[in-house]
Amino acid sequence: MVKHVVIDRSVIDSILTYAKIQYPREGILVFRGSMDRNEIHINEVVVPPQAVHGHGFSGFPLHMLPMDFSLMGTAHSHPSGVLRPSVAGLNHFYGRILVITAYPYDSEKQIAVYDREGNAIKYEIVNEE
Repeated sequence: MVKHVVIDRSVIDSILTYAKIQYPREGILVFRGSMDRNEIHINEVVVPPQAVHGHGFSGFPLHMLPMDFSLMGTAHSHPSGVLRPSVAGLNHFYGRILVITAYPYDSEKQIAVYDREGNAIKYEIVNEE
């Protein structure tokens, strides 16, 4: 069970920027990182292959992802401004965590991290070394 998430500042900036670019459509990203016991460290984002961005939905074919054990989950935007996972989002959960960013995508205050049951997970932002 993941109890804590550490996210590099560049990843936060990438998620917010990508969400702004996709607005008013929903954007989706995959992120890489590492896990040590109950902590995940996220250090890279990737645009998934054949990603689809729409009004109220986003997705990608899972079979297009490489076999990569550093893939820790997905991040997607909520143009509606709701900072909670939807039932559809939880039903299509991929990886260990889900990161959501809500409109207006101005700062990390519009970002939340969840487990596959929809429980919020505490996270901290760090500057890369």
